[in-house]
Amino acid sequence: MNRITLWCMLLLSVMANALNPEAVEAREGSVSGRIIDASLNQPLPYVNVIIKDTQSNTITGGITNDDGTFEINNIPEGDVILSVQFIGFKTVNKPISIGKGNYKINVGDIYLEEDVESLDEVTVVAEVTTIQQKVDRKVITIGKDLTTSGPTASDIMNNLPSVNVDQQTGNISLRGNENVRVMVDGKLSNVPIAQLLRQIPSTSIKQIELITNPSAKYNPEGMSGIINIILHKNTTIGFNGNINVGLTKEIFAKFNSSIDMNYRNGKFNFYGNYGNNIGKYANYGNIERLDDQSVQNFDFGNNNKSHLYKVGVDFYMNDNNTFSFFTNQNLFDGKGTGSTGIQYINEPLQLQNFNNTIDNVVSQYNGIYNHKFKKEGEKLDLEVDYSTFNQDEIARFSFTNIPFPPNYRDFVDTNRDQTVVNLDYTNPLDEKTKLEVGAEARLFETNIDYDSSGLSVNPLQDMTPNNGDEFIPTPSTDFTYKRDIYSIYATYGKAFEKWSYQVGIRAESVTEDASAISQSVNGEDNIPFENDYIQVYPSVFATYTPSDKNTFQMSLSRRVDRPGLQQVNPIREWSTPLISSFGNTNLQPQFTNSVELNYTRNLEKGTITAGVFYRLVEDEINRAVFIDRLDLNKNILTFDNFENTTAFGVELSSNYRPTKWWSLNASFDLFARTQKGIAEELTQPIEVATIDDISRTSIEVDNVVYNIRWFNNFKVTKQLNLSLFTMYRGEEKGLQFTRKPMFMVNTGLRYSFLEDNRATFSFNYSDIFNTMKFEFEGDRPYPQVGQFNWESNTWNIALSYRFGGGKYRALQRKNRDDNEASGGGGFL
Repeated sequence: MNRITLWCMLLLSVMANALNPEAVEAREGSVSGRIIDASLNQPLPYVNVIIKDTQSNTITGGITNDDGTFEINNIPEGDVILSVQFIGFKTVNKPISIGKGNYKINVGDIYLEEDVESLDEVTVVAEVTTIQQKVDRKVITIGKDLTTSGPTASDIMNNLPSVNVDQQTGNISLRGNENVRVMVDGKLSNVPIAQLLRQIPSTSIKQIELITNPSAKYNPEGMSGIINIILHKNTTIGFNGNINVGLTKEIFAKFNSSIDMNYRNGKFNFYGNYGNNIGKYANYGNIERLDDQSVQNFDFGNNNKSHLYKVGVDFYMNDNNTFSFFTNQNLFDGKGTGSTGIQYINEPLQLQNFNNTIDNVVSQYNGIYNHKFKKEGEKLDLEVDYSTFNQDEIARFSFTNIPFPPNYRDFVDTNRDQTVVNLDYTNPLDEKTKLEVGAEARLFETNIDYDSSGLSVNPLQDMTPNNGDEFIPTPSTDFTYKRDIYSIYATYGKAFEKWSYQVGIRAESVTEDASAISQSVNGEDNIPFENDYIQVYPSVFATYTPSDKNTFQMSLSRRVDRPGLQQVNPIREWSTPLISSFGNTNLQPQFTNSVELNYTRNLEKGTITAGVFYRLVEDEINRAVFIDRLDLNKNILTFDNFENTTAFGVELSSNYRPTKWWSLNASFDLFARTQKGIAEELTQPIEVATIDDISRTSIEVDNVVYNIRWFNNFKVTKQLNLSLFTMYRGEEKGLQFTRKPMFMVNTGLRYSFLEDNRATFSFNYSDIFNTMKFEFEGDRPYPQVGQFNWESNTWNIALSYRFGGGKYRALQRKNRDDNEASGGGGFL
């Protein structure tokens, strides 16, 4: 009887539970929500959302959708941990409880903040380029949309706010000024900027920082600021990597490829990167002189091969000590050809043919020791960087229907060495206050040997008109330039509830020593140059954040523009039958005092940033055009110092996602400045003019220029994206000529496939209307009009593949920017 009663009670219990669905559901629950990028205020797709038990064992998980939403089902009853993990962002762990009356939990919006220490370690390339405004810079994270804009860093630059690249010379300008320094991974390069930008593969670039107002912690060089190119590096556990290949063509085919790999296990992380650019380039144009009706036609070509290697290792000795070492090796082989034809009325065509070969090797060796003290955030960084640049150039010139000079060859051998030692100490005095102090030594030396088989006009000849020219072998020149800089700095930052500020000061002692020794039949001529000075560079930054949606930033700084090597090099840089370019060994540095204000507004679907800046430039460096005393029909282009000038500008940029399928980056910048220079003119017709007829005049040009860039990304499906880019560059007045407006439209597509979208195919068609060209008109030193063209109407196809896997972990390498929060303000 008792057994029957027991069985009945058990049966009734089972039936009761079967009729109560809540009892069944109580054993499983669900969690939903949305993941937001805290800096851009935009949803983050493909974020890992993991459910763990209290012992950190994984129970289940999933990834966010395109709109950042997620829902995880079948979560057992009890206390669990919601862990949100995404490469390049700080992990968020949120405890939740699944229980009676709480089975379907909506956690709302979870905001992920960038992991500032890990940003330099990530190699997963985003689909869309993003732009962030920080207190002293814009940070552009390069997406697949920009890596398909061309094979080199130079191709990417024209797509960035406030940056312009002269496609003829390769010179780069920031906010309308070419006095800008370009760094790679935070280090100034020994390679000339134009050549550097053409050697770095676009697929090797992770981020580009436009540092317009650096703090005292930074090298103060560059009037308009610093452009820092950050290359990819990976520290993911296990063996991982990326492979990229691409082909670009209009007239000639250009091939580029890169591979990034790393192996991380235990205390060691080994990583490497290889990238190359191989291809031919065409440039052509013409200049028409309106005074004598002559026409110059130019046709230039290059066949370049560039190989970039980066290999490094990180050794995690223990939790408080880390050693890191890497080396960059850049091998370049270039062959150039060119012809310049001059057609005068009723005269045979005069022709200069040119071809040269350039071989150079750039080697960089970098070692870092990082020590963390017991106190949270207190650390010491020691960095030693040594780099060399060795280049050999042979240039050959031949002439047709030009009586002088005869055919000749130039030989230029260049060797540079640079050593930089940094010692940085950081001490958080409390949770809201931080002190940073440091010292730096920068030792630079270059030697350029120049020889020529040609002839030159004897500078000691009788200069009486119509007396005839006397020719001597072109003098050989040995140019040596040394510059040693020793500096110390200190910054102090403090944060309040809504305010934060940082003040800093940097003191530098500079010693410059140069000599240009020329050997000729007239004997030895030595042009020495010495310049020693001490300068102090203060900086002030302030940030006010009244709410999560609004941030105001202000910065003040003093900077220096030391003359670049080509600006002081007395050896001829380049030459055509009518003009030659030389440096000026007596050039003095120019100093810039700047103030900048920025405002960032976080919207529901993006951000808008507006800024204004003002610069006062002392002893401005600019171009000077002189008439060649040995041939009045020719000109010499060089540099000189001029009086103080001012410049101001406004900038507006935005990341915005109007719909789930459409995102855009847009920017507008306008700058105004006064340029001062010197030019010479002849007061008599060239046929009868003498040296006494040369008139020197000071030139002052007021210039207002604006640029518009608009990049659109359209998400057709989860795998397919379309893009449309438009750029307009307004008219710009210069000392010699006025450049006419420039306009360009690019379009492209990207398709991702294979598991986890590991592979991406892209196609990009640039300058689809073939409107991009350099047109100009001017009247100095002669009235002239002309234009230059390059291969802008190109198509590009590319394929990338990401392999390997493993949970992401990042090494904290030395970060000279850790005085910034990721959002757009603050220093702590």
